[in-house]
Amino acid sequence: MHLAIHSLYSYPVKSCAGIRHDRIQVSGAGLEYDRHWMIVDEQGGFMTQRQHPRMVLIRPTPQPDGLRLEAPGQDACFAPVIGDKLPAVPVTIWDSDTIGADQGDAVAHWLSSFLGVPCRLLHVHPQAHRLASMRHMTHWIQTHPDWPQSFLPVDRHAFAFADGFPFLVTNQQSLDELNQQLATGGHDAIDMIRFRPNIVLQGLEPYDEDHLAGFRTGDIGFAFVKACARCPIPNVDPQTGDTAPEPGRTLARHRQFEQGVLFGMNAIAALPEEGEQWLQEGDAVDIEYDF
Repeated sequence: MHLAIHSLYSYPVKSCAGIRHDRIQVSGAGLEYDRHWMIVDEQGGFMTQRQHPRMVLIRPTPQPDGLRLEAPGQDACFAPVIGDKLPAVPVTIWDSDTIGADQGDAVAHWLSSFLGVPCRLLHVHPQAHRLASMRHMTHWIQTHPDWPQSFLPVDRHAFAFADGFPFLVTNQQSLDELNQQLATGGHDAIDMIRFRPNIVLQGLEPYDEDHLAGFRTGDIGFAFVKACARCPIPNVDPQTGDTAPEPGRTLARHRQFEQGVLFGMNAIAALPEEGEQWLQEGDAVDIEYDF
């Protein structure tokens, strides 16, 4: 099997349902619309499937002037993007501070009704400028001097509401091995979307991503700056919102490291300064090992 992009996913609302794309525009901030909206609770804390697994049943569809939301048992809701003239709402995602723009009472009521708790919807504020971890980016840049110099202007890696980095990259063959382990234990196979990647690669050996500095496709380079330690979200069934011990239990038996239970790599990208850039399923990939 040749090295290529297997699949592409975006998640317009943080922790809600994802969308698979045949082709999608990409920038240093991530895939188009990825985590541009986020649900927060009464105290302004960001909400995820960790505490609210029903979030995965909310299906967002970005549109040029806003966001369409659908969920079981409710009429669809359209939230027009507002924010250019709204006050910035401060919000912290783990240890990273940023700002959002509240999208109004109508969508807040719709979300609160479905999730059963008071909540609000934020859109990334036009003045937001949240950068990926400087410590991890600086370390990677210093240890890979032969990679494109365009990684160096770190302000190009400003992104929206993802946990810590603009891209998460996984390996289809790693999932295949995990599914074999699940089958041995009498458990059903799972789909990659449980791990909420943006870019899935194919043609590697299982867990080869552990040993990569990154990859290139066309004129775009991706740097693997930090392994992804997994939380319980992969245990949420994206079709039902139900939670179970698997696949987390099996993954922990095989992928426990000092940094945590690892699956996938957080990444930043270097792109040409001019012109639109796109990724497509099947795009050829060149990899570079980190040794």
